[in-house]
Amino acid sequence: MEKQLKAIIFDLDGVITDTAEYHFLAWQTLSEELGIPFTRQFNEELKGISRMESLEKILALSRKQNEFTEKEKENLAARKNSLYCRLIEKITPKDILPGISEFIAASKLHNIKIGLASVSKNAFTVMRRLELLNEFDTIVDAKTIKNGKPDPEIFMRAAEQLGVNPVNCIGIEDAEAGVTAIKAAGMFAVGIGDQQRLAQADLIYHVTTELRFDEILNAFVKKLNQ
Repeated sequence: MEKQLKAIIFDLDGVITDTAEYHFLAWQTLSEELGIPFTRQFNEELKGISRMESLEKILALSRKQNEFTEKEKENLAARKNSLYCRLIEKITPKDILPGISEFIAASKLHNIKIGLASVSKNAFTVMRRLELLNEFDTIVDAKTIKNGKPDPEIFMRAAEQLGVNPVNCIGIEDAEAGVTAIKAAGMFAVGIGDQQRLAQADLIYHVTTELRFDEILNAFVKKLNQ
C-alpha cells in the first residue's frame, strides 16, 4: 500500500462555512409552530445528522414522534428546508470560514485532491454561493447516499469518486458523528471544535484558523507509518 496523502475530504457546515445559525433559526421557527421548546444547546445534538433524523429528535422532545404520519413528517422537513433556503440566500464568499481558502490553496499546491462530504441536501447551493464549486474535485451530498453520518458511506463515496483509497485520505469534521464516520471509513480524522467531544479524531484544532497543511501532513504520515 502506498503510504502517502492523496485527498482531503471536507465537511461543509462548521468547516467550510458556518450555516449552523441558519439551521438553528429554521428549526427554531418550525419547533415554535409545533409548540415544541427548542434551544441552542439542543441544536448542538443535530450537528452532522440528517434532516429527518433531526426532525425525529425534535418531535421526541415533546413525545410527538407518533402524532404524525411519514408523509406529514416529510412535509415538516420540507418546511424546515424552505425556511433554511430563504436564509442561505444571504451567503457570499465572505462567509468562508477564516483560514479555509488558504488551507485549500496549500493542499492544491501539493497536488492533493479535494472533496466535500456533506449531509446537507443544499450543499451545491451553498458551495455555489461561496464560489467554491470549481475548487473541489467532487461533492457528495445527502441526495446521493442511503446512510447519513455516523455511517461512513458518504466519505467512502467521496474517496471512490476521487479515485483514492480511503487510507490515503484525510477527513475534516466539526461534528462527533462526522468524526465517527471518517474513522469508520478508515481515514485520518481532523476535528475542529471541542477536544472532549471530538476525542476520536487523530488531530484536533479549536478553530479553522489553526489549520496548517504541513502539520497535518506530518501527523498523517506518522500515523500511516505506525
